[in-house]
Amino acid sequence: MKQQKAGELQNVPRPVAAMSRIYENSVDFGWHSHRRGQLLQILGGFMTARTPDSSFIIPSGYGLLIAPDVPHAVTSHGRVSMQSLYIEPDGALMLNWEPTRVISTSVLLSAMVGAFIEEPTLYAENGRGGHLAALILDEISRAKEGPFALPMPSDKRLQRLCKDLSETPSIDLDIDDWADNLGMSRRTMTRKFRTQTGMSFAEWRRRLRMAHVMRRQAEGARLDEAAADVGYRSLSSLRKAMREVVV
Repeated sequence: MKQQKAGELQNVPRPVAAMSRIYENSVDFGWHSHRRGQLLQILGGFMTARTPDSSFIIPSGYGLLIAPDVPHAVTSHGRVSMQSLYIEPDGALMLNWEPTRVISTSVLLSAMVGAFIEEPTLYAENGRGGHLAALILDEISRAKEGPFALPMPSDKRLQRLCKDLSETPSIDLDIDDWADNLGMSRRTMTRKFRTQTGMSFAEWRRRLRMAHVMRRQAEGARLDEAAADVGYRSLSSLRKAMREVVV
């Protein structure tokens, strides 16, 4: 099947359209949006994504479910093999689009998407293509959310904290030091952070560091180099943190 661009797939007269791509090197796709909802599924490699209020880690075996018209920026790191589905928001099976999230993509879902991509863009809606599309949507609706979102707090001071850590994940201040730097009490900082992001500050920072480790590995760094870059003093401490994040 002829490869089509994402923009060309937004208005095909079918409820689901798909494409696959392999990127040999890192690519920053910049900010954009789609009229349709999107499932960005990673078969091999590692990508990151941002929306106005969150950032996301997308490792192999997972996909990012993005609601229609939501601005997002996506970056591939190193070699990446991916598949992208573009889904009409008012299809027969209404997906829960909110919030934008990383989902686990099952072996079944990946196999069905691979088969669907081989169908014509204008597949027979009452034939194999239409049946695959319906099964794909059903499987997406059942997918479990993965632990790879990094919501951004609304408080400007907490946003500054998150920005500083994102730029330099090896900063090794404890919560009391961060609270002092922000002019907050420890209790106020931890309460606001959990209320505004849905997770503790320690969990958020651990996820952020894992994102940097995955990115550095995708770009060719050794695991010990990646660990040092984000502030882990040993591979054992990194592996312990990885077990706590990647479930």
